[in-house]
Amino acid sequence: MSTPFLRTARKNFPHAHITLLAKPWVAPVYENNPHIDRILSYDVAGRHSGIAGKFRLAKDLRKQDFDLALLLQNAFEAAFLAWLAGIPIRLGYDTDARKMLLTHPVHRYPSLKRLHQTDYYLEILNGAKLIANPAEMEIFISDAEKIRAIRRIRTSGCPDSACVIGINPGAAFGTAKRWFANRFAELCNHLKSIPDACFLVFGGPGEEELGNHIAGSVGSACINLCGKTSLREAISLIDQCRLFITNDSGLMHVAAALNIPQIAIFGSTDPTTTSPRSRLSHIIRMPVACSPCMKPDCPIDHRCMDAITVDHVLGLALELLSGRRLS
Repeated sequence: MSTPFLRTARKNFPHAHITLLAKPWVAPVYENNPHIDRILSYDVAGRHSGIAGKFRLAKDLRKQDFDLALLLQNAFEAAFLAWLAGIPIRLGYDTDARKMLLTHPVHRYPSLKRLHQTDYYLEILNGAKLIANPAEMEIFISDAEKIRAIRRIRTSGCPDSACVIGINPGAAFGTAKRWFANRFAELCNHLKSIPDACFLVFGGPGEEELGNHIAGSVGSACINLCGKTSLREAISLIDQCRLFITNDSGLMHVAAALNIPQIAIFGSTDPTTTSPRSRLSHIIRMPVACSPCMKPDCPIDHRCMDAITVDHVLGLALELLSGRRLS
């Protein structure tokens, strides 16, 4: 959701050398991005861990002789690091008691917290009287990555004419965001009637059993990729899908950035601020009194997800796959 900000930063500073500081787990999202010149790793598990690591990071940044720091994070740490690194111009929201550390603080009005996250980032530029362009997300895949993704799908047993459907049953930070695994499996079994349907189950380390459960219920047409791909590989494989069906998750935003038709299932979280930003993305959500609760795990009966039936998702999936509903 930060990619529109990067594109707009480049538009404001077309001749600048732009470096992105990113933690290793998220850095692959920005590979091949033409709006940045370099990715610098914030190695929180190694060189930059602990208090001493923060001073090492500031020293690393100081060596780069940056002129301007654009701070997307609201945290005190981000502003402190930029100040400690001696970066002369520091722009960001005036949150978390860091106003004194910023040369150009942008006041975060309460209304800004209700914006979609992409717009929330762009308002930093608006607050500094810079250009802030529309908020379309984007991810860039190389030709080599596309070829490897196609080859992997074919060698996994999908036919050349496969109708590839991505399934993303997991979600980080708790179970409250997850639609039930048995319903994902039942959905896939209904969609098997589509000629040459082939299902790719996505997930990270620790979600292997979730993928095994679904693949075991669906059979040979279903390939469990949970814990078996890097982030870049997952991005390239999602790009090959005719449809992506997912919980609210990082891969949901990947599909939106790639403009893949998708169904996003929302329960405990708020689509106002974190919906998939694409005209090809469709949200299924059943309003219940306690949602959005923003809790990692449901303390009662998971009613927000229980209200979403297989038929709700199946009907929309068939419409999208047939092309009867494109936006």
